[in-house]
Amino acid sequence: MPSASTEAPTSVGAGSVITPIDSRVAPGGPGYRRMSLALFLAGVATFALLYSTQALLPLISDGFGTTASAASWTVSAATGALALFVLPMSALSERFGRRTLMTASLAVAVTVGLLIPFAPSLGALVVLRAVQGAALAGVPASATAYLAEEVRPKALITAIGLFVAGNSVGGMSGRVVTGWVAQEWGWRVALGVLGVVAVGCAVAFRLLLPAPRHFVAGSLRPAVLGRTVRAHLANPLLRRLYAIGALFMTVFGAVYTVIGYRLTDAPFSLPQGVIGSIFLVYLVGTVSASTAGKLVGRLGRRGTLYLAGGTTTAGLLVSLSDSLPLVLLGLVLITAGFFAGHAAASSAVSHTAKEGRAQASALYQSAYYVGSSAGSTLGAVAFHAGGWGGTVALGLLAVLGVVGITVVGSHAARRAPVPVH
Repeated sequence: MPSASTEAPTSVGAGSVITPIDSRVAPGGPGYRRMSLALFLAGVATFALLYSTQALLPLISDGFGTTASAASWTVSAATGALALFVLPMSALSERFGRRTLMTASLAVAVTVGLLIPFAPSLGALVVLRAVQGAALAGVPASATAYLAEEVRPKALITAIGLFVAGNSVGGMSGRVVTGWVAQEWGWRVALGVLGVVAVGCAVAFRLLLPAPRHFVAGSLRPAVLGRTVRAHLANPLLRRLYAIGALFMTVFGAVYTVIGYRLTDAPFSLPQGVIGSIFLVYLVGTVSASTAGKLVGRLGRRGTLYLAGGTTTAGLLVSLSDSLPLVLLGLVLITAGFFAGHAAASSAVSHTAKEGRAQASALYQSAYYVGSSAGSTLGAVAFHAGGWGGTVALGLLAVLGVVGITVVGSHAARRAPVPVH
């Protein structure tokens, strides 16, 4: 990777000194707004497409005459494929470039998105969704690496925050838009509209994103990648963080995959547009994630994870009520707890990994989306077997896993030798 600075001579008396000038972008500098907006739009397109069928599952079930657990594969296939491909995509971005890979990934994903409304069967829809998820893996695998190379360190957190905000907005708006459109014209039209919106985001992304100035292509060396991955997986703390991310996402995936079915049934019997609007609760998660840093500062990482687990547990229990306001309160608590726990765990991965941080982050994302895929499928199976109570039981079991892993981490930290200075 080339130096991010250039050298400019500055006269000092009869001689001169070499003063490094950081050539990476910063807020207010040329290209920063274009870069931030481009990656924001990439985040919107990625997460709108990734979870595009989640709010529509009751309609998809009815359309194909199938069960909730079968329809849930339209979500699980996409997130599972993303989990499988994010690590290979991170390696490809090292060879072919971050912008190139993100552009190709979005191009394939939006093309598939335009084909999805014409899927003739549930099996075809699941296959198309798997292809779409695999393509989308190139965006999270490349975006943070692109920013780390092109943005000055002091502005990096803000720039990544805008990308994450795009993820949140995309995940929320995609569900809300499809919910209201589907209520009037059906789920196929809703997915078509979302596909067209994603095309617009992808085109704007490519036009806005500045060409990289500090990327140096590396070689695809599977042996080196394998050693790095094995080293991360051999680290007990990283293994615990990966498991925590997967378990938190299992809860989240299960709840938001099944909630549409619950609210469609009695005693709620809500229309599809209103059910789609339930996903506005995601805004609570945006606030929760942004305050997670302060919580970690006050309570420590493990204290924040305990609080996140407790909040999620409270939300699951409150959601058992047949009162709609209490169900909504439960969703608020689940969402707040999930995003706080996810933010604490994911930030700890970057802090823990001293080398190969891109691969450490990719492994976390893989575990995270494995949890999403598992939660979507198992949550629907639990709902089919035991109603909403079955889904809540699955969620409580996953939270118990988070707490147990955190307790193990606390004991390990107490047993760790104190360094001698």
